[in-house]
Amino acid sequence: MGDIAKGVLGGGWSLLVGWVLPSAINLAVFFFAVAPSLDGLGLMRRVWPSSQSSTMTLLLVCAVLLGLVLSALQQPLYRFLEGYALWPQRAYDRGLRTQRARRQRMADKVAEPGHPTLRLAVLHEQLSRYPIGDEQIAPTRLGNAIRRFEEYGHDRYRLDTQVLWNELTSAAPQPAVRQTETARTPVDFFVALLYGHALLALTALATLAVEPSAYGLLVPTAAIALVLVPVWYRSAVVATDEWAAAVRALVNVGRKPLADALGLVLPKELAEERRMWQLVTRMSRRPYQPAAEAAFAPYRADPDRLVPLPGTPVVPGQPQP
Repeated sequence: MGDIAKGVLGGGWSLLVGWVLPSAINLAVFFFAVAPSLDGLGLMRRVWPSSQSSTMTLLLVCAVLLGLVLSALQQPLYRFLEGYALWPQRAYDRGLRTQRARRQRMADKVAEPGHPTLRLAVLHEQLSRYPIGDEQIAPTRLGNAIRRFEEYGHDRYRLDTQVLWNELTSAAPQPAVRQTETARTPVDFFVALLYGHALLALTALATLAVEPSAYGLLVPTAAIALVLVPVWYRSAVVATDEWAAAVRALVNVGRKPLADALGLVLPKELAEERRMWQLVTRMSRRPYQPAAEAAFAPYRADPDRLVPLPGTPVVPGQPQP
């Protein structure tokens, strides 16, 4: 029972809250606001449950299945909202210009004197949802809100978390890793709601073509769903603040355990540390070159002094720190 609870509170909790719960909400609205208008179709009469308990069971099963599908498709779903996939080149370029201009307007407002303290804090918060480098700007607000913490490790330490994410999460303290998973859950929740409401609105409008008599129910359903889509998008952007803080903490506290796990010694000077992580990133992305032997020599740890990872069995007679 304890293992089940740990699973639910771990990765299973993120799946449940981030994808299954919003799927259940979207399906509930469909079942009770759209599906009754399709009662005249023979297919709906055959698959629709005959009792309330059967209807709830069908809703639960469909919500779990839809949540699993959305979770499996989360990368393309995110990439579209970030502006990286399925965007025409003209729309992509226009989005970049819009976001760069918006960031510049915020920076100008922050630089203006005389703002009340609370207003200045809000402006700083909005400006912080953009990456530092102009070349890192994405064509959407959600893309920039996510890109800001994707570039954090590289900007501060030259540690590319996009390349070394698996290594970092394997070596970093588990509380920090769990924190990043938990902090992402609200963003997943709003993204799932966004796509579900968009699909719900399209389904309601398509149903209206089949059953024009249900105008009084389908049109308000589609209108409310469409109005809520930008609300969920805005909520997803704001929810990335906690996610960004969790990733920042993961990078800051996980650098040394990662260096130890890779058999490296973290340099005292920040400039040398940045050079070391740049070499590690290159080693992970590019084919091996003999020059790496000399480049890594100053950072290699003494094999007799390597600290074993937590959970690694101690071999009798093996040198220990």
